[in-house]
Amino acid sequence: MSFCKKRAGTLFLSVLLLAAVACTPDEEPPPGYETLDGSRIDFSRLLGKVVLINYWAEWCTPCRQEIPALNALQEEFSGQVVVLGVNFDGVTGDELREQADKMGITFAQLTQDPRAVFDATPSGVLPETLVIDRRGKFQQVLLGPQSVRSLRHVVASLPEEMAVGE
Repeated sequence: MSFCKKRAGTLFLSVLLLAAVACTPDEEPPPGYETLDGSRIDFSRLLGKVVLINYWAEWCTPCRQEIPALNALQEEFSGQVVVLGVNFDGVTGDELREQADKMGITFAQLTQDPRAVFDATPSGVLPETLVIDRRGKFQQVLLGPQSVRSLRHVVASLPEEMAVGE
């Protein structure tokens, strides 16, 4: 009788395992980082564009000075350059929305810091902007407030085309 019980137990566990596999969703959640508006940024889908990831804080006067230049660059190079913001203090939700609005930020705000994806060490200086080239590779860190002119220069210094096979 114990042989039958073991077989029944094994059969029961097998059925449970199959049921668990059958209930697992086919699709993984979309990769990337959530933005303040609830959409997701997947860096692999930004290949072919220059990405600037700007770290800012409400209390940072140089950050306030730089925001108009980042807004203007995003508008001027729409489709070619993507500007993303990350709050240095880790503020999220309504507080992040209020701070971004108060500072006049018009570019997307990430709710998580993507720095680790690019293996970029924090400088501790604000504002700080990570420059990601069209191949999705970290190129440099811009420290201190940037002007539209300096940002244009950075974008122009990056190769226009991605190499074949990348």
